[in-house]
Amino acid sequence: MTAFAELRELDAAEAIGVRRQLVRATARRTLARRRLGGRVAVGLCVAAVAVALAPLVAMVGYTAVRGMRAISVSFLANHTPIVPGIPGGGITYAVVGSLVIVGLASAFAVPVGVVAAVFLLERRGRIANAVRFAADVMAGIPSIALGIFVYAVLVEPLGQFSGLAGSLALATLMLPIVIRASESAMRDVPRDLWDAGLALGVRRGRVVRSVVVRGAVSGIVTGALLAVARAVGETAPLLFTAFGSSLFGVNPFKPLANMPLLIYADGTQAYPAAQQIAWGTALVLLVLVLVLSVIARVVTSYLSRRAP
Repeated sequence: MTAFAELRELDAAEAIGVRRQLVRATARRTLARRRLGGRVAVGLCVAAVAVALAPLVAMVGYTAVRGMRAISVSFLANHTPIVPGIPGGGITYAVVGSLVIVGLASAFAVPVGVVAAVFLLERRGRIANAVRFAADVMAGIPSIALGIFVYAVLVEPLGQFSGLAGSLALATLMLPIVIRASESAMRDVPRDLWDAGLALGVRRGRVVRSVVVRGAVSGIVTGALLAVARAVGETAPLLFTAFGSSLFGVNPFKPLANMPLLIYADGTQAYPAAQQIAWGTALVLLVLVLVLSVIARVVTSYLSRRAP
């Protein structure tokens, strides 16, 4: 009996050892499959990122190579229009015109968009749903359609192109971006802050102004700057509204020069000198959009750290 018991214990120990070896082998195979699957997934992600960035890198690189040939101190600082074949001249008049048009558009769109976002945040019902639906629809309207609309309701009745008309067209383009970004930022504010303000007896409107808007200011600023970055490069609405000019000016009630129209006008000409001016202006515009994007990131990071 003793020998038989020892034999059974030996068989049980061997079985346990065999099972352990089987578990280890299975775990090694499973781990190998997971590692292989992880490497494949990482490789696919890297390939997808490369495919997504390739057009952007190619566009930025090509624009930089072509545009750097035109960049000079006179090109950036001279407010006299450039005439192909004649030395001197710059694009300052176009840069200033773009700043005036986009600045007025921002002054129109940002306050209205933030107030509309507060309304959507506070109200429920058919009106709020209709406003939200209208903002979503406006975000998908082609920019050239907005330009034709402003031309029909403002330029044609007044009988004159103007920078103000271009600003209104760009403001209409920016408005849905500001509304949706501001509303999303306000909805991210913790509900506890709302309840704390209301528990102190503060009016709901004051809570929205002093707590909700303040807590969402980073998202609001980001949305506004992204809307500006979108509007600064639009060409189609300005073709029907601002029309462009070859003179330096800041009067919004007159036609104003701007960089997108300068790129369009010179880039479609057959003269290499004019095309070179278009590439240089495109590079300046690209750098301006990049600077606005960086400013949006920096301001968002700063305001997020200071948010309550």
